Order: sequence, then C-alpha cells, then structure tokens
Amino acid sequence: MEITFLGTSSGVPTRSRNVSSVALRLPQRAEVWLFDCGEGTQHQFLRSELKSSQIRRIFITHMHGDHIFGLLGLIASCGLAGTAQPMDIYGPATLIDYLKACAKYSHFHLSPKIKIHAVQPGLVYEDDEFTVSCERLTHRVPTHGYRIAEKDRPGRFNASEAAKLGIPSGPLYGKLKRGETITLEDGREICGADLCEPPETGRKMAYCTDTVFCDEAVELARDADIVIHEATFAHQDAQLAFDRLHSTSTMAAQVAALAGARQLILTHFSPRYAPGNALDVKNLLEEARAIFPQTLLAYDFMSYEIPRRKHELEIRSS
Repeated sequence: MEITFLGTSSGVPTRSRNVSSVALRLPQRAEVWLFDCGEGTQHQFLRSELKSSQIRRIFITHMHGDHIFGLLGLIASCGLAGTAQPMDIYGPATLIDYLKACAKYSHFHLSPKIKIHAVQPGLVYEDDEFTVSCERLTHRVPTHGYRIAEKDRPGRFNASEAAKLGIPSGPLYGKLKRGETITLEDGREICGADLCEPPETGRKMAYCTDTVFCDEAVELARDADIVIHEATFAHQDAQLAFDRLHSTSTMAAQVAALAGARQLILTHFSPRYAPGNALDVKNLLEEARAIFPQTLLAYDFMSYEIPRRKHELEIRSS
C-alpha cells in the first residue's frame, strides 16, 4: 500500500501545488484507488509513475470544485485510451447528477462500465482484502471522510513442522492454516494456531477533508497507520477555520492524537502560506508536531509506503 499525493493545495492550484487528489496504489492487485479528483489530476498522473489505466475506484469527499473538477476529464481520457477495466466511483448523491449533466452537455457517453455509488455513513465497499467505510464530516456542504482498512492476514503455515508431526498434506493443511483443530487417525488433536505464525494485523488509512475538528474524524482515524488530514489554516487563523469549517494544523494534530494514530500527514494548505509570506507551511508543521510529533507535510508527488504490522499481535499479547 503506497500513497502518492497528486494535489495538496486548498481551493486553487499554485505553481508548486495542484488541488486535491490522493492516489492509493495496491501493487499486489495492480490497482489504484483515487481519493478526490481536483482539476488537473490527469496531468499529475502523467507527471508521476502512476498509471491511470489502473484506476479501479474513485472516492469523492464532497462537491466543491477543487475536489471534483478533474473527474470527468480523467474518465474521458481513460475511455479514449481504451481502458477496459471497470471503474466504481463513490461520493455524495449529487455526484450522479453532476456527472450525468456534464456528460450530457459535453456530448460525452458515460461507459456502462462506470458505476456511481451514493455513499452514506457506514460501510461503503468490501472485498476479501479490504473494507472502506465513511463518516459525515463537518463542512459547509455534505462531506464524507473515508477509512480504508486492510483485513488481518493469517500467519504463515509451517508445513515442515506439520510433516514432522505426520500430518498428510491436502485438505487438512487448509483447516490448519485457518487455525482450526483437527483430529488425526491415531487420535491426536492438532491445533492449527500452533503451526502458524502470529496473524498479520491489517493496515489502516484515514482520509479526512474538508472539515473542521469533529468527533467523526477521530473515529475514522482510530488506530490508523496513517491519517491524511486537511490543514487549511495555521493556528493563529483559527477563527477563519471555524467560519469556513476547515481545520487548522493543530486541529488535525488533535485528531491524530485522540485517535491513537501512528502517522499524520497534513495536506490541503491555503495558498496564503506560500514561501516568503509571514507564515508558511513549515510553521503549520511546527504547530502540529507540538501536539503530535509524528507529523509530515504533504507535497505534490510525495509518496509514502504504509508499513506492515507483522507480528504485532504477538508483541501485544506478550
């Protein structure tokens, strides 16, 4: 699981930062999941090592332009490129009307392979490896933050030890791998857990933007390996944050601290904090680290590999 930031500016692009978009690359299944799709996102793909042909799912937080204006162009380009892979798009109910209207007036045909899903708080998507859930955040328009959770993996099965115990290979191995207890013909009972390494805890990621501080963001970020949280304003501009229902750097840090997260990455910075101004994004980083030291600043094309938690369950139980 690798995250790449394709846009880290709030509201409008700057010379060094495009508007919001984050790509989650899942190399084991050759897929990219995209979170928000601001104007110019497809250009950012061309400047990165990501492949737009691998986009399988797109999750939209809300209907403000800096989060959606790149969506139709990206879809159209994927279609013109002959991308055959289906695409599922998740977001507010009005996203369906928006895309249909854009397609109608630009005479663009939305492929039947593109499925659009209106989200509600709770489970959004699930497969054998992942769940995606969302919660309502606090912003000026209906907004949802997302939580991506990798399911726990069974520990590695020790086949050589099983052979030493005289266990015949075949269906019994499958039961042991699942942690079940089997009974051999000689009456011996063998517990599968004794022949497997400790389970591998699944990784968790939270994506919270746009929002002012709220309890729902804390829940999305609970025990997450990485929290991507907007930090539109510096702490001294907190009144602007409350007025516009955005977060300060310190609000984002409080979310991560209260949630017991492992890593916080700030994004969605107001252009007012550009280098050379009275305050810049480095000041926002200092403010956040005073509360939550494991904080990083996102920049366009920054990538972050989410580390695995192998053997964590064993450590916790010892």
